[in-house]
Amino acid sequence: MYKLISATLLTTTLLLSTNNFSFAGTCASRCGPRPLEVKPGQYIRLQVVNKTYGPLKIEDVQARKQMTLESGKELQLDQAGATEPNLSILFWDEDGRSLQGVVSKPNPWILRLEIRPSNRYPSDRSLYILNDGRVNVF
Repeated sequence: MYKLISATLLTTTLLLSTNNFSFAGTCASRCGPRPLEVKPGQYIRLQVVNKTYGPLKIEDVQARKQMTLESGKELQLDQAGATEPNLSILFWDEDGRSLQGVVSKPNPWILRLEIRPSNRYPSDRSLYILNDGRVNVF
């Protein structure tokens, strides 16, 4: 009888104590997608696509060049060694509408920035590629 009570008590204690500890798991179950990166110094073609309902202003900071991108249109910027110095693209809506920049990498040498309407505040306004290859949208 004492063995049965001891075994039951031990089993209950073990089962209850496992809920208080977290066991190590794989990152794949909780971490989400890997951040987008490019190889530092490689040739990059940047495609900027306007998915909003009106024109956008785009500024290539390194070239000190400002352009207007009409709704539904695409702009391609070739950047040889795009990460040296850091590549910066600014974008905004002249009417002050909120924007969201969605970055994808369809192949190793093309980086695609789709600019979409958003209801978030503050909205995205720039694409920034750091010297180490990390891609950020702010």
